[in-house]
Amino acid sequence: MTRARSGGELAEAIEHAVPGSVVERQPGAVVVDAARLLAVCRHLRDDPGHGFDYLASLTAVDYLDFFEVVYHLYSLRNNTGAVLKVRAEGRGDPAVPSVSGIWLGAVLQERETWDLMGVRFNGHPDLRRVLLWEGFPGHPLRKDFLEFDHRTIAMSAVQAAEDH
Repeated sequence: MTRARSGGELAEAIEHAVPGSVVERQPGAVVVDAARLLAVCRHLRDDPGHGFDYLASLTAVDYLDFFEVVYHLYSLRNNTGAVLKVRAEGRGDPAVPSVSGIWLGAVLQERETWDLMGVRFNGHPDLRRVLLWEGFPGHPLRKDFLEFDHRTIAMSAVQAAEDH
């Protein structure tokens, strides 16, 4: 059975390797500073004590004041798992660094998160919609999506169909 790393245990190891990177310790997760995300992720992948070589999932949560990107990491060699989080402030253009250069599996997952939640991943090699069509107004899993005029969405679907 895979052993889950506690937030406190993981936070201590991260803070030792990348000082100043831990924003918050949670029982089952660690929130890290977005500016240090790539250094933290490289350490978690490359350090043999962690060896998190598999990004199982990447998603986002909308808290109205900020978005939180959640990474579920696993070490196949060490049979351990961990949850890492990073916050993207604001609603206008929330962004965090792309981890696609660290875990190739992030490429599609970041595109999906961008498409549905509107979180931009800086440095992503091909950040474009993957489930919805180009020109779709907004991001449907955001809490403020209900404010969109759904007739506009229907018209954009008709236009997209005519363009193809």
